[in-house]
Amino acid sequence: MRQFHALYRADEKVAPLVRQLSWTQNLMIMSKCRRPEEREFYLQMAQLENWSKRVLEHQIDACLFERQVLIPAKVSPVVSQLYPVAPQIFKDSYLLDFLDLPEPFDEHDLQKGLVRNLKRFLLELGRDFCFVGEQYRLQVGGKDFLLDLLFYHRELRCLVAFELKIDDFKPGHLGQLSFYLEALDRDVRKPHENPSVGVLLCKSKDREVVEYALNRTLSPTLVAEYETKLPNRDLLLAKLHELLQIAETAEPYQVQTKLEGNLQQQTSQDELFTVR
Repeated sequence: MRQFHALYRADEKVAPLVRQLSWTQNLMIMSKCRRPEEREFYLQMAQLENWSKRVLEHQIDACLFERQVLIPAKVSPVVSQLYPVAPQIFKDSYLLDFLDLPEPFDEHDLQKGLVRNLKRFLLELGRDFCFVGEQYRLQVGGKDFLLDLLFYHRELRCLVAFELKIDDFKPGHLGQLSFYLEALDRDVRKPHENPSVGVLLCKSKDREVVEYALNRTLSPTLVAEYETKLPNRDLLLAKLHELLQIAETAEPYQVQTKLEGNLQQQTSQDELFTVR
């Protein structure tokens, strides 16, 4: 309790957040998080997402803060124009350590595994995602096309299509996803809903290839990868420490650092944390 008082007594921004969580959750954040920005991030997220103690512990162990700061979601220019808050909603990497799929597995196995563990997948996606269906049937020109997973996002008020790939990202994958988005907007989207967004979820990706592919696409899409094992926490912490050192040693006018750019992409309108 003395440590709790010492940590938060002078922080007017964080003090209201700690009162929204249970004592057990506060103890966990204090014991597992070292930097003020990290504590503020988990305090804010636990309150916004209504995480239980177990979920909060899993998100900290899964290095959510480090992953969000180091690797912000890469979205197409169209997504940025339509939905400025998209980098705070979508992730660059999704942790699917709950799947427990036998090796090797195909795209059908991946899809069925996500549906079997839908509750945990929804927790990984974040708040406001609602499941619509799997193998969602789209009819175009008398032919049937099956979309792997379809969700609805309440805040964005749009359909979100997930196309699954078990191999590395290839630019050609975006063509198929763009076709599905066009079919959704023409035949499925309601008049009051916004344009659909597509997420290509693949095993791995080259960030430069993704940037080239997304830069000219006219569809609201993004590319993310999935991990089936917990990330190397020590490696992520080392990278984060390096970036923080760059930010701390920069001159006051040198605000456009890589770290600040990443952090600003992850802050919400209420600002989860501040770069000083």
